[in-house]
Amino acid sequence: MLLQDEQYVIQWLSQYGALTKTQVIRLLRDRTPQAAEKIIRNLKKQLRVAEVSGGYYLGLDSMVQPDQRIILAVWVLLQFIDKVEPMAHYPTTYPSQIYFLKDGVGYEIVVLYDGEQHLTRLLQPQEELKYILVLPHISMVRELRLPKAPCLFATVDYNGRDEPDVTFYTGGEQSEAVKV
Repeated sequence: MLLQDEQYVIQWLSQYGALTKTQVIRLLRDRTPQAAEKIIRNLKKQLRVAEVSGGYYLGLDSMVQPDQRIILAVWVLLQFIDKVEPMAHYPTTYPSQIYFLKDGVGYEIVVLYDGEQHLTRLLQPQEELKYILVLPHISMVRELRLPKAPCLFATVDYNGRDEPDVTFYTGGEQSEAVKV
């Protein structure tokens, strides 16, 4: 029988595929990093999770390939994790990557690469739904056709580190960095 936190880790890895070890530790928000490491060690010992790419990622097996869009979306999700229940986030339909609930409002995280500005036309705005568009650079906002729904923009910048800086912006052409 798995402990509750172990069940969460298995669920997250089954729905998102491989995640960085740092992301799994941060998703276990109610645990200290040492306790989260112990949970991961126990799951590895039970052969329920495996190291991927030399241990940088964790997955349900060592052959799973990390999806970089999901990895970026999870970094954005982690900025809200203190206000999101452990099972109140999950993958959603293309072109979005992750859906989560925060304070009774639904958010979809959409990761776009250069040349994919047209994908915003596929978004299906609904009542009580907001979008977080993750862009390689904020200047890309000018090229987007935004859905008729509230949008927040984000950039994820690794700056040579394992854990990136996530910056949020509001507005369109005159985007400003905001703290969330």
